[in-house]
Amino acid sequence: MDKSIQHAFNASDRSYLSFLKREIHQLAVQTGFSGQRLAEIDLIIAELTSNLIKHAGGGEILVRPLGETTFHGIELISIDNGPGMSNPARMMEDGISTTNTLGHGLGSIRRLSDFFDLYTLPNWGTIVVCRIHLPNFRAPQANPTRIGSLLLPKAGEKVCGDGFAVKYVARTLHVFLADGLGHGPEADAATQLAIKTFQASSSQDPVLILREIHQAVLKTRGLVGTVGILDPLAGNWKLCGIGNITSRLSGPNLLDLPKTFMSYNGILGGNLPRTMNEQVAPYQRGQTLIMASDGLRSRWETSRLVAIRQHDPAVLAAALYKDFSRKTDDASVLIVQTP
Repeated sequence: MDKSIQHAFNASDRSYLSFLKREIHQLAVQTGFSGQRLAEIDLIIAELTSNLIKHAGGGEILVRPLGETTFHGIELISIDNGPGMSNPARMMEDGISTTNTLGHGLGSIRRLSDFFDLYTLPNWGTIVVCRIHLPNFRAPQANPTRIGSLLLPKAGEKVCGDGFAVKYVARTLHVFLADGLGHGPEADAATQLAIKTFQASSSQDPVLILREIHQAVLKTRGLVGTVGILDPLAGNWKLCGIGNITSRLSGPNLLDLPKTFMSYNGILGGNLPRTMNEQVAPYQRGQTLIMASDGLRSRWETSRLVAIRQHDPAVLAAALYKDFSRKTDDASVLIVQTP
């Protein structure tokens, strides 16, 4: 699971593009790219930024290295609020252009990427996600449960006070999303200690896990957070949260209203309710759990995002950021899609 923070670059001003390309090039070098593959990343960035300027009047590029203990690639996400595309498949054909150019942009990006996904709606905008791996990378066996994330620090900060963790314990999937109070290094320290405690816990009870985290972070600034446990054999989800993490579970039927899990008032490392109970929801194939910090406006929703759950979960995370980010705090989104 890739937990690196994303770096956000504004691609709305042509005078800024050379700096943007230089910074992303350097990040790719630090990730381990060189030679032809590095040149191909430079080309992908050039095409993405060119598309943003020409077709959408600008936008944003999110970049992060892929990997945990060692990096194995880089992820690039292009986001815009432009006119969108009515026929994206045709726009990816070479020679097709709406601005009298050669029309090689999207096709080139797709060919040069190891993973490529595009989501667009007319009068809404476009999101492009591409991942490029180091030449010696061997992908692990795919897990049928898909997990996506977005983790962005507040503008000007080098660390993110939000964080998340995902682990498998026997037959169950455990997820945790945390938001350290405030932002900056002290918020990050509280969140990282909470994640370490979550990872070490052997409990199958989200309430007990939160109490373990509470005890561990008493000497920190504190945080809010939600723990979720999926047990397919038992046929249920169990969630418990403290503070303003918003968690919603959508069923496979797009007409079903999502279930919102209510969190308790309090602060992990500060004050907890004496009595807390987990909330239980039935498990179904094809569900989507979305957890988001208050870096997104609390009234976020996905009803207008037609067919977006057919795409990589990183696309959905980016779409929520695009439409609902406050841009005044750290922001995080964690998405779990069951097979």
